[in-house]
Amino acid sequence: MSSIDTGVLFRPLTIKSLELKNRIVMAPMTRTFSPDGVPAEANAAYYQRRAAGQVGLILSEGTVVDRPASRNDPKIPFFHGKAALAGWKGVIDAVHGAGGRMGPQLWHTGSARHSEWEPEAPVESPSGLDAPGAPRGEAMSEEAIADTIAAFAKAAADAKRLGFDTVEIHGAHGYLIDQFFWSGTNQRSDRYGGATIKERSRFASEIVAEVRKAVGPDFPIILRVSQWKQQDFSVRLAATPALMTDWLLPLVEAGVDVLHCSQRRYWEPEFPEIDGENGLNCAGWAKKLTGAATISVGSVGLDGDVMNAFAGKGSGTMGLERLIERMERDEFDLIAVGRALISDSNWAAKIQGTNRESLKGFDAAALSELV
Repeated sequence: MSSIDTGVLFRPLTIKSLELKNRIVMAPMTRTFSPDGVPAEANAAYYQRRAAGQVGLILSEGTVVDRPASRNDPKIPFFHGKAALAGWKGVIDAVHGAGGRMGPQLWHTGSARHSEWEPEAPVESPSGLDAPGAPRGEAMSEEAIADTIAAFAKAAADAKRLGFDTVEIHGAHGYLIDQFFWSGTNQRSDRYGGATIKERSRFASEIVAEVRKAVGPDFPIILRVSQWKQQDFSVRLAATPALMTDWLLPLVEAGVDVLHCSQRRYWEPEFPEIDGENGLNCAGWAKKLTGAATISVGSVGLDGDVMNAFAGKGSGTMGLERLIERMERDEFDLIAVGRALISDSNWAAKIQGTNRESLKGFDAAALSELV
């Protein structure tokens, strides 16, 4: 690996008001180290170390909007309330102090299950389902939908006010927004449901539009999306490029600047039946079909995929040849790195320089603390 030219990863990029020194993004990763939902000095120091380690853009772990039962663990941070927002102010100040750029990831987990904890408030989702045929919680009323849309917009406005550089809306992995996309969990008969992915994108489009109003025209909005769901890895929302256009283009037209396309392995083609085994991945197709900037993600720096990494498998530092090749052909604009950055806060600096032999492989033990 020491002979690989990684220069393509360190090209600067400007997206509206966001100026990045390189193309490396710290992927949002749930850490559950915020007691009472409030990020503290340890959280600020955790993100600051990645900024000092030359990560171009840091995306926070999922942080919840102001809705009941919006999180699925009691130590997931809020992005509302005086105490939590003061904590986030400390985080962004620390990151800026180290020369970094950062955005919070805003989410609502919907009816996604957690094996050890249940929220006290009733769980809400599009149709009272966690997965096809798996009832949980209650279907959202139109009033609840309107309040949720407003909560996302308020959180985005607070992010800008606190000094964050961008904001990411979580619309992936089987959480609330994604449950509206998915026909298996969205069986509504009103304007937020429908037989087509385009119809089921209305909820997300309205969130994006209200967020855009809240932050103004020059503040970048990122939206994370995925075909797969934690409830079912095999799910595909869009089986063809035409369906992907129906899904994603309305979201870009509503105000999304960057699509963060999550797949389990970034090197896998999205539609191999069209462009072969070395064809465009999910982010590549999203960029081609919508014209938006894209972030790719999925097991960068791991010998296996992200799910094996959680189990402590695949702890090596996989070669980056495939990534460099895709970046050089401008398949996507940014690459998000997850587990590799949990164990090694200097991962980005090491692959840029001559210290690559000291790269640390992902160790699942690192999940037990903020290092």
